[in-house]
Amino acid sequence: MKTFFKDLAERAIKTFAQAMIGALGAGATGLIGIDWIQALSIAGFATLISILTSIASLGIGDNTASLVNNKKEGE
Repeated sequence: MKTFFKDLAERAIKTFAQAMIGALGAGATGLIGIDWIQALSIAGFATLISILTSIASLGIGDNTASLVNNKKEGE
């Protein structure tokens, strides 16, 4: 279970960073013109979806937040 939560946290942090960069780059012309509240809202929502997706995949893969079984044969 510890592996699952570490994987979930890693995925959530990456999703937040990616969504934040995407939201900031979508229409910003400078630091002053950025709508920080909207960018944080977009990144937060994407992170929530990432967390919910990871929880939904619990028990399907190999005790991680992935739907894919990454264990090698014999493990």
